[in-house]
Amino acid sequence: MKLPRLASSDQPAALIDCDALIVGVTPGAEDTLLVVGDVLGEAHAHWLQQAAAALGNSGSSDDCTVLPSPEGVLATTVVVVGLGRDEFTPATLRHAAGSATRQASSAEHIAVALPAFDSAAAQAVVEGALLGGYQFTANKKPSQEPTWSTLTIVGARDEGALQAGVVVAESVWWVRDLVNTPPNELYPESFQAQVTDTLKDLPIDIEVFDEDQLVEGGFGGIVGVGGGSTRPPRLVALRYRPEDATGHIALVGKGITFDSGGLSLKPAASMLGMKYDMTGAATVSGVMRAVASLKAPVAVTAWLCLAENMPSGSAQRPGDVISIRGGTTVEVLNTDAEGRLVLADGLQAASEEHPDLIIDVATLTGAARIALGERYAGLMGDAPATALVEKAAQSSGELVWTMPLPEELRKGLNSDVADIANVATGSSLGGMLVAGLFLQEFVGPRATQPGDDTEASRIPWAHLDIAGPASNTLGAYGYTPKGPTGATTRALISLLMDIDQDGIGTLSR
Repeated sequence: MKLPRLASSDQPAALIDCDALIVGVTPGAEDTLLVVGDVLGEAHAHWLQQAAAALGNSGSSDDCTVLPSPEGVLATTVVVVGLGRDEFTPATLRHAAGSATRQASSAEHIAVALPAFDSAAAQAVVEGALLGGYQFTANKKPSQEPTWSTLTIVGARDEGALQAGVVVAESVWWVRDLVNTPPNELYPESFQAQVTDTLKDLPIDIEVFDEDQLVEGGFGGIVGVGGGSTRPPRLVALRYRPEDATGHIALVGKGITFDSGGLSLKPAASMLGMKYDMTGAATVSGVMRAVASLKAPVAVTAWLCLAENMPSGSAQRPGDVISIRGGTTVEVLNTDAEGRLVLADGLQAASEEHPDLIIDVATLTGAARIALGERYAGLMGDAPATALVEKAAQSSGELVWTMPLPEELRKGLNSDVADIANVATGSSLGGMLVAGLFLQEFVGPRATQPGDDTEASRIPWAHLDIAGPASNTLGAYGYTPKGPTGATTRALISLLMDIDQDGIGTLSR
């Protein structure tokens, strides 16, 4: 499915010839509805209020009613969507626009008449509308249904904000497409090829490490995890370097294109959905597409750690000791705790360039899903780094929850034969936190000045465990479909677009 063409219109909403017109309502006094904005005129608004209320629309968030258009309105249908009682924030408008386009997904031309009064609201409406209308149809027979081809935003005048919304939504669509792609089609080499093809016209330098280069470079985590598959691993570095960059931020994404568990084999039912285990790498790829298109002020390097975790005679075994990039040895006690091994290599590679901040993104632990459910990502790391991520998530309407990294859990990773073990022995407590503690070991020091013989502090680092929100299994809501969501993509785009020298400076305080 392709993104529809974006248009804007200053015409009265009633005069826009479209298949579906989206109008917002809010709860009024005494169980009545109020149409938001003078979009259809008093008579039409009164009719919509009565009709929507009769069909159970209370004006609350996610209430959505599809009605035939009244006489004098050119749209074929009107979609009445609740905005709730609270202030109309960008998050409110994004959610409402997505709820409505999910209901109108078979329309060819959708017009949205929500109160996009400023640039942030206009961008949010575009994002929500496009994200709500997402469908993955690549592996289905061609449908006879009409294809959504045009999206018109009524009353919004900031073309820059509208186009930014398109870029962000297109990047999230791409993340969802990658995650939806079946694992027989998306594996390390084809993932790398698709990323290369998609980003080739953007100001991004792409470096690919194949299986031989990974061995030569000492990337023992990626090599070890990918060793059981006939489809060899890859490490991909994406580098965006604007002139006069305010700083340098590194992203590291877990890209396990299918996770069988390796020789620590998962039960059959637990393998369903394991094509999603590359969502971290997909997310940072989508972020790079957006920031390069929108010309972010900061240099960004993304590291895609790509491997397929399969059982075979060449697979790593429980009890093996591997050497991560940089020389730290790891005793592999569980081959199903593989994501942290590929990320360890990625974190080391990122650290060697001494960025101002490192953020890794991964569907890392089932413990995160148990603790936080499917809407919140677990956020761990250093306080200045997590504060930046939390602020960006809040401004973009995404959900993260900051978790601790308790020092007392670190001893569970001690190994008798290596520098560290990949899982805690004898305890399943705090699995999400233990995984964060493991990753923390592979974040390198800041760059030191010539002649400085003091030990450099660790590079500021944040870890996003997106195992919960990466895939929505409980039913669509707002602009979030069932299945892959693209969670945290917009938050990271917001962080990179808005950060300036002051923001970078907070990391060193």
